[in-house]
Amino acid sequence: MGQILHGCATTTAALRRTIQNSQESLKQLASRYHINAKTVAKWRNRATVEDAPMGPRHAHLTALSAEQEAAIVPFRQQTLLPLDDCLYALQPSIPHLTRSALHRCLRRHGISRLSDVGDKKPVRKKFAQYPIGYFHIDIAEVSTEQGGFICLSPLTARPSSLMPNCILTKLARRACQFLRRLIALVPYHIHTILTDNGIQFTNRLKDKWAFKHLFDRICHQHKIEHRLTKVNHPWTNGQVERMNRTIKEATVKRYYYQTHEQLKEHLQLFLTAYNFVRRLKTLKGLTAYEFIIKCWQNDKEQFKINPHHPTLGLNT
Repeated sequence: MGQILHGCATTTAALRRTIQNSQESLKQLASRYHINAKTVAKWRNRATVEDAPMGPRHAHLTALSAEQEAAIVPFRQQTLLPLDDCLYALQPSIPHLTRSALHRCLRRHGISRLSDVGDKKPVRKKFAQYPIGYFHIDIAEVSTEQGGFICLSPLTARPSSLMPNCILTKLARRACQFLRRLIALVPYHIHTILTDNGIQFTNRLKDKWAFKHLFDRICHQHKIEHRLTKVNHPWTNGQVERMNRTIKEATVKRYYYQTHEQLKEHLQLFLTAYNFVRRLKTLKGLTAYEFIIKCWQNDKEQFKINPHHPTLGLNT
């Protein structure tokens, strides 16, 4: 679990060591481990099993010179032309200019979008303010060497940014079991849950004559409003989508796991540190747990129990 792999790596340190010690041909090793023969040859010729740094040692411009960039940037700022129009206007003076090179140049200087060039930038809307008890739920797939996929169901509690631990399968009944455990675990009342239109959370549009989904029935039983995102609009649930990325960057995209249990153990440690140690800017420097305690001190009617009670102590 301690090995850090490259994002596009197809081999592990153990497999690379096996390739270096094997006497078989490149074709046999490539067929056995389902990798490219060039990959086998690369690791056989190396003395180590660690990923070597790639790319240029010193970042430099290859397509455009500094003088050419100095002419492109003010041209874009003064004319406010679209990307293609800028390309056609600049190509007579810079013949080797391509569309991708122009886009990269504008992006480096922060003017790739016309809305960012002028002084009138679009105002970013903030999330609406809700009392504690608003949850975002989604499912993301992660894998280990053991085979198969574990469906991770990360969620965030707005505005506390709390992340309870949860790993479950993609079956709808497991999502409902998770919701029941969540309601029993959280010390305050849940008033709203936002999910996508997956079969784990709601019926399909064509199933209009079907019984009410079990997930909706559980929400109705506990007086929880179940909201759905627009179809094919995942960014409307962007807070939990960003949390998916945070969890994957801290686990499967950085470390290698042989079994599901290793992933669950590491995930539990990460979530514990995130909820009780990490200070968040959105909470004005408080941790998620400290924010919940603050909400309990200000308004105890929203809570079912004292949030201090589930804390591990001497008698637990």
